[in-house]
Amino acid sequence: MRTVSYFSGGIPSAVATKLALSSNEVDKDNFFIYNFEIKEEHPDNARFLRDCEEWFQHPIITIGNDKYNRSCRKVFRKTRFLVGPRGARCTSELKKAMRWEVGKPTDRIVMGYTREEKERVDRLNASEPLLNLWNILIDRDLGREDVMAVFERTGIEMPAMYKLGYHNNNCIGCVKGGAGYWNKIRVDFPEVFAEMAGIERNLGRQICKREWVEDGERKLERIFLDELPPDLGNYPTETEYQCGIWCQIAEQDMEAS
Repeated sequence: MRTVSYFSGGIPSAVATKLALSSNEVDKDNFFIYNFEIKEEHPDNARFLRDCEEWFQHPIITIGNDKYNRSCRKVFRKTRFLVGPRGARCTSELKKAMRWEVGKPTDRIVMGYTREEKERVDRLNASEPLLNLWNILIDRDLGREDVMAVFERTGIEMPAMYKLGYHNNNCIGCVKGGAGYWNKIRVDFPEVFAEMAGIERNLGRQICKREWVEDGERKLERIFLDELPPDLGNYPTETEYQCGIWCQIAEQDMEAS
């Protein structure tokens, strides 16, 4: 039986992978770490992967979906779809599709969910009961703060997106972000904001939403990025979802919220 980590480039994923490799439960000759390359990730991620590979003392296998040139925005333009209750199309094409190429039904899969995400993991187990998931961080009762403290002691430089104040190391301009997130992207990466605003208009789809209460009734409307008020949203309080091959449930949560 193989043990497989689909390493997203996030810190929880890195710590989960290292803990699994250090466990007596695994055969390192049958341990595989896959990273799905996506062009919209921060360029610093390449450095972070090299540092983690040295920390792991185990190779990271980088692959990508060349049908879409490993690009989220190419997926958006070709499929004319951004994100909905069934998830983000970029995740389906650039991560899930690649998992079907390299994964095996008997794989034991290392997960990077923390203690705070246990309910999400329970729903994932219920929706895909045949998967052999190893929730190593939850098994060890490690929360997000614990994981960040573990990583800090490695001496590895934190990925650039974390240093810029983002909750996760997702692509620059993630379609699962809220209004506050996109207003932060507008400041930090104005060229990405402008490109995604153009894609929205071309597809006739909106990522962000505006909510208010009128006459005691909750109102909601979708809003284009090029109409997004600069003061809408509060990024530090927004939930940002870690992007990975298992994020469909998180995306469903987002649509329901």
